[in-house]
This record gives sequence, C-alpha cells and structure tokens, in this order.
Amino acid sequence: MSTTVTSPEIGRSIQAGGIQVNYHDNGSGFPVLLIHGSGPGVSAFANWRLVMPELAKSRRVLAPDMVGFGFTERPVGYQYTMDNWVQQAIDFLDALGLDQVDLVGNSFGGALSLALTIRHPQRVRRLVLMGAAGVSFPITSALDAVWGYEPSFENMRRIMDVFAYDRGLVNDELAQLRYEASIRPGFHESYAQMFPAPRQRSVDALASRDEDIAAIDKETLIVHGREDQVIPLQNSVRLSQLISRSQLHVYGRCGHWTQIEHSARFAQLVANFLAEEG
Repeated sequence: MSTTVTSPEIGRSIQAGGIQVNYHDNGSGFPVLLIHGSGPGVSAFANWRLVMPELAKSRRVLAPDMVGFGFTERPVGYQYTMDNWVQQAIDFLDALGLDQVDLVGNSFGGALSLALTIRHPQRVRRLVLMGAAGVSFPITSALDAVWGYEPSFENMRRIMDVFAYDRGLVNDELAQLRYEASIRPGFHESYAQMFPAPRQRSVDALASRDEDIAAIDKETLIVHGREDQVIPLQNSVRLSQLISRSQLHVYGRCGHWTQIEHSARFAQLVANFLAEEG
C-alpha cells in the first residue's frame, strides 16, 4: 500500500458533483485545464508529467483524473458517457470557483474538450486539441487494440509500441509500470466498461456534430503527430477545416504521444499560443 500512497500520480483531492476527484494543481496565473487520453492505466500525471512544469512557469495548471481513470473515485453504477464526463469537468471547475479556463485535450480528452466547448462556450477562453478524437472516423486497428486491452505485460508492451514513433521511448520498464497501473484494484473493471466491442460505436459516441464544431468561435490550436497510428492525422485536418479560428501544427517523426515525444516543443508551442493577445 505504501507505494500507492506515495505515487506521484496522486495529487490533491476535491469533492466535485458528489465525486472525489484526484487532480494536480501547479503554478499561478490564468488557469489551464489539461484533460488526459484514454489508454489503459493512464492518469493525468502519466499523460502530462513532462508538460505541467513548463506550463506552470506562467499559468495555473490543473490536471484532473477523469472518472474511470487514475485515482478519482469510481462510483458504483457510474455510466461512462460524454454527458457525464463533461459534467464532471464542469463540476470540477465549479468546485474550484473557476468561471473560465483555457482547455487542452489529448485524444479522448480532445473529444471531451470539444464537447465541453460546444456545450459551455462561456467556460472556455482558448482551446488546444492534441491527437484529438471528436469527429467520426473508421476506427484504427491501433485504437481498437488500445481500447480492447486485456491486462498482461506483453499486451501493454504491444500497445506502447503503437503510441510512439521513437521506439527508444518505449522500454520494458515503462511497459511494466503501465501494466502495473492497469491492474490496480478497480482500474481494469472500469476501463473494460468504457469501450466495449464493437468499438466503432465508442468512436462515434465521442464525436460531436460537424455543425456544432464549425460554430466554435474560440482561438484553437490543433496539434498532431504525422505518424500517429491511433488517431488519424486526417482528424486534425478536418477539425482545422471546421473551426475557422484554428491553426494546425503537425510534428514529423511523431506518433500519438506529442506531449512526450516532443514535450519541450509542444509545451513551448502551447505556452506561446495561450499567451497571445486577442
């Protein structure tokens, strides 16, 4: 138990909408909310650990574990739906007394960020989407494997290989850590409920309507790895075409982990974008 208690993945805790939310809160200034992706064993800290210290130099950085992930409470009978995840994010902001934030979403978190911006536009100042879902697309074999993960070191090692372009980032030690994270009590049980087969339904359930995306009037930064096997680059091209006030940055020699594979450049790009006037 002691290793769990001292885990860097455990940050602060707050009651939000009746759910005890684990989150990280660093720096000061205008708040930016980071929403993680949906890989097995993922947490806000695992997803954003390299980016949070850089953004916290000029901003207040908030990174919660969404329900079903990490160390946020998993209420019995909770329905893992976009409606409920959006509500969790709004309840979290309300609990902290924050009227408006900048929003950064990765993959699943990008889909959630889109939906939140569409439904609660007054709560979002600027939007960053990284390797985002949120539009419908034929599910990739890599995403199908990620969502269909069954716990074993070998399966985790295989999934890690599809996330990164640079295989040097994916070693047995990382795979072992993520595998152990995926089998903590309750973790896989909730994960298995989220994206049941046939998983194309989950891709479509995360998608917002094109006309709603096109109505977004926020300054939006869209980032994608050119070699992403999990979420197609075409997703971000399409988002950039739909959102009029957007810019698209594509990183070459980069898979689905832009925030890890190009962490310093990604953090600088986001910091510069959020600091712009207007």
